[in-house]
Amino acid sequence: MTYAEAMVELEAIVAALEDEQTGVDELAEKVKTASELLAFCRNKLRATEEAINNTLENNNNQ
Repeated sequence: MTYAEAMVELEAIVAALEDEQTGVDELAEKVKTASELLAFCRNKLRATEEAINNTLENNNNQ
């Protein structure tokens, strides 16, 4: 899964929650999925930031 795909799925979950027609069972599952997607996105952003910082450091040391 890519960051963009995760964001699209998160946006769909938010839209479904805002619709207020989500049942309790479905709501619990959507919140769990959203939590997993948020963790994925957070990790992806951290990894990207680290990669950028490493690249910049390597370029500055040359």
